[in-house]
Amino acid sequence: MKVSYHGHSVVQIETNGKKVIIDPFISGNETTDLNVEEVKVDVILLTHGHNDHVGDTVKIAKQNDALVVAPFELASYLGTKGINTHPMHIGGAHTFEFGKVKLTQAFHGSSFTDEDGQIIYTGMPSGILFTSEGKTVYHAGDTALFSDMKMIGERHDIDVAFLPIGDNFTMGPEDALAAAEWLHARKVVPIHYNTFPVIEQNPNEFVNELPEGVGVALSAGQAIEL
Repeated sequence: MKVSYHGHSVVQIETNGKKVIIDPFISGNETTDLNVEEVKVDVILLTHGHNDHVGDTVKIAKQNDALVVAPFELASYLGTKGINTHPMHIGGAHTFEFGKVKLTQAFHGSSFTDEDGQIIYTGMPSGILFTSEGKTVYHAGDTALFSDMKMIGERHDIDVAFLPIGDNFTMGPEDALAAAEWLHARKVVPIHYNTFPVIEQNPNEFVNELPEGVGVALSAGQAIEL
């Protein structure tokens, strides 16, 4: 399994001959290395409805005939845009041909602002546990620190955890360090930082506070093999 980071909270997974992208915020994202016109994926996984996570989902889904997996209300809304969706909810899991997806709790808001400025409720936010080829990737979305991360770490053998460190809208570095300790992931990659001035952080400082060999600060386009 190849797992790559592409700025903000964009993560791509290549497994079982399929390409999966999580939270494809590309247009307007100065931290990404991707061009939305060139993205080739089979599946899009979404943690929640904020515009900097839904991003270019509709365009990418249409140009690739890709399946979108998202929390129920968000999937229902996106389904009105003429794309193929699979709705899920927190605590639920489903095994697809490309891998198993389980949604976890995440503590923050979730709404989408459309082109007319209307704010649309998109259900409860989530984190994602994705398992394939015997490996598990955890994408925490925009969450605050919460104590049930201990339970997630105890019940799931996590190979790599993508944790937000930007603060203000999500966990900051200190809380993300606690999350990393509770999750017991073999690798921890910081996300959701430096996209906007209010979430500027030094990912290397965060990584240096983790146990040796655990933290990995990936630049946009860099990947790790699991």
